[in-house]
Amino acid sequence: MRKLLVVLALTAIPTSIFAQSAETMQKALDSEAKKLQAWSSDPAIIAAVKAQNAKRTPLAQIQKTDEQWIAGKAEDVVKQVTTGACADRLRALVSASAAYAETFVMDDQGALVCATLKTSDYWQGDEAKWQRAFSSGKGALFIDRPKFDDSASTRLAQISVPVMEQGVAIGAITVGIAMDKLTR
Repeated sequence: MRKLLVVLALTAIPTSIFAQSAETMQKALDSEAKKLQAWSSDPAIIAAVKAQNAKRTPLAQIQKTDEQWIAGKAEDVVKQVTTGACADRLRALVSASAAYAETFVMDDQGALVCATLKTSDYWQGDEAKWQRAFSSGKGALFIDRPKFDDSASTRLAQISVPVMEQGVAIGAITVGIAMDKLTR
């Protein structure tokens, strides 16, 4: 019986450590999310999202651009997305923390508006990061579970916040948080 209690006590330690670690990590992500929510009211970001939304690009065209992007045949669009005032502003915001990795802004259909780096795809509208943050125009904070991200080549937790104007979501921002750098 004594051996059983010792074994049970020893097996409970890693679970307890894991629970504390997961709780600590969640608190760190929640703290980052609060910082990132301020980005959604940045004038350069709002202006870029509004300008893209005003174009009213048909979803079929966005999806065609996405196919070209993935195939490596959309160099002009990649350049537009990764340069300019919005992309420059994102890079300035991202420079505040070594934990901030891949970062991008999306319009009201989930198409990229600007990004710090080339992403693996152009259209994010079919992914939870945009769907949950945009939330049918209501806007909501979304923190995804950490996982390996191919385009960033690291384990990221993505935090997505809506870009709001007059109480309505007009787009979203996703910031990849490099988990190995968050705890340092």
